[in-house]
Amino acid sequence: MKVATAAYNLDWLDSWAQYEDKLDRWVAQAAGQGAELLVFPEYGALEVSTLDGAEDAGDLERSISAVSDRMEDVQRLHARLAKEYNTYILGASATVIAGPGRPVNRAAIYAPDGGQDHQDKQIMTRFEREVWDIAPGGPLKLFDTALGKIGVLICYDSEFPLLGRALQDADLILVPSCTEALSGYWRVRIGAMSRALENQCVTVMASLVGSNDWSQSVDMNTGTGGIFGPPDRGFPPTGVLAEGTLNQPGWTYADVDLATIADVRADGHVLNRTHWDEQTPGAVSVTISSL
Repeated sequence: MKVATAAYNLDWLDSWAQYEDKLDRWVAQAAGQGAELLVFPEYGALEVSTLDGAEDAGDLERSISAVSDRMEDVQRLHARLAKEYNTYILGASATVIAGPGRPVNRAAIYAPDGGQDHQDKQIMTRFEREVWDIAPGGPLKLFDTALGKIGVLICYDSEFPLLGRALQDADLILVPSCTEALSGYWRVRIGAMSRALENQCVTVMASLVGSNDWSQSVDMNTGTGGIFGPPDRGFPPTGVLAEGTLNQPGWTYADVDLATIADVRADGHVLNRTHWDEQTPGAVSVTISSL
């Protein structure tokens, strides 16, 4: 399959039709290149808060409601585009008020046949928990699709190996991200590449890029798209299948072969996924040695 991952910039929107046209252009471009799976970044849906005006878009709490209130329309749009262009889409994540508690950070995945589900972020960054008060959501899921088994680790989640290990049966792990600084981008990228190494799978990182002075939450964003695998047989020696240009909006593409993933898991030069349990607490002990 061909995978497309986005370095996505937010726009100020004056109408819903403007948003529809933008998403249609992005999806049409990737589908036109033969992409069967499209990955948008974390918090990319926050641009729809601008439809409620500057006061709501610029306020942390009011921006949550502004986005959440429009999510049904956002979902209908993505479902239509997935069907129209015959592609799977991981939509940009959004602040969603899903119940009586605090909002969650949720990314929805759409299938060309109309199927739809979502993945919530598991572990919040300091900004999300201390300032914005975004809550952890539902459990990790493994999506069984015609393209293979797909998992999602939203941004910070990719930096935790046990979350990645829970998705050990995933052929692809999608990593939508939103990082302010270059250091944040590299933390997530290192996490994504580490999960590809440990699980001997392909990880797909999408990034929010650009500055938005109308927002307190996504005012500055650094990153690019990247697609990674284990540096082993059938993959590049760097593990990098493709990477975009830092902070340049657009798609990054790579061809992914499920047979190559199966082959490296069965007969790679190393077998990280198979040998994982040899490092469990019961199997590892530390002896203190004084020098």
